Amino acid sequence: MQKRPTRGSETIRPEEAAFFANLAKDWWNPKGKMASLHQVNPVRLGFIRSAVDAHFSADTLSVKPLAGKSALDIGCGAGLVCEPLTRLGAEVTGVDAAAENVAAAAAHAEGVGLDIRYMAGELASLDIGTFDLVTAMEVIEHVADKRAFLADVVASLAPGGLLVLSTPNRTPASRLLLVGAAEAVGYVPKGTHHWEDFITPEDLEALLAEQGLEVTDRQGIAWRPGKGLHLSDDEALNYIVSARRA
Repeated sequence: MQKRPTRGSETIRPEEAAFFANLAKDWWNPKGKMASLHQVNPVRLGFIRSAVDAHFSADTLSVKPLAGKSALDIGCGAGLVCEPLTRLGAEVTGVDAAAENVAAAAAHAEGVGLDIRYMAGELASLDIGTFDLVTAMEVIEHVADKRAFLADVVASLAPGGLLVLSTPNRTPASRLLLVGAAEAVGYVPKGTHHWEDFITPEDLEALLAEQGLEVTDRQGIAWRPGKGLHLSDDEALNYIVSARRA
């Protein structure tokens, strides 16, 4: 059995948490500094819905395929994924290293009448149990120790559970477009990405395998004129995976 890194180690860089904490007040503005997340969110949610339907043998026509199930969103920000998961029927917990993000998430959820548990802090330091669905959208590229982070993520996954994770790919194209061009034109706030921290799909799959997980689906998130952001075989910029225990 693979020995897991000691839980409780810090994986979130303080400067990363502080960077995103400064964006908390603008998180829900679809035309603000986090506009890129609002644009990609429907694409990510479409993948999550398909993964949920396949993994849990859910009714594809059901409006609440996660009814009776628990979900954890790691690095939840102000709740852009938590709220849709709640509407899909899940009992949702959102965790973020920045208390400011958690406060913004809780306030927004209350304003729209959704019951979501939000908690601030390192995942490993929070005694929150395990979950049927665990998501981590654009988080792993911001952590200091990817292996330790994934160990904590997998420890939060209940037996028979589903993990969905998305992240930028580490390619010349992502360096040019996601870091260089996107920050230069203001599509994402300057300093959002550090290309050297990106991870390739192959390296991510290897780390997940170390934790006893197998990838069940992997798709790129691409952009093209006339179609915008969409799921694709093109993984040059971003990709999203689903995984389960092998």
